[in-house]
Amino acid sequence: MPIFEYKCEKCGKISEFLEKADSKSEHTCSHCGGKKLAKQFSAFAAHVKNPSDGGKCHTCPSSGSCPHSGH
Repeated sequence: MPIFEYKCEKCGKISEFLEKADSKSEHTCSHCGGKKLAKQFSAFAAHVKNPSDGGKCHTCPSSGSCPHSGH
């Protein structure tokens, strides 16, 4: 099951919930107990190296140096 982020309309804090993608669950803010939460778009981040490209980092831009360790 994926983790979804919700922003509380009362306090503005982000809470994470583990749920099915098609779930219609009602959530409560883990910070203030607020009931009005808005689902947030969250970026999926992954550091990907392709061995067939000599271990080139596919997460970083092609120009410039890669800040990830090992290359």
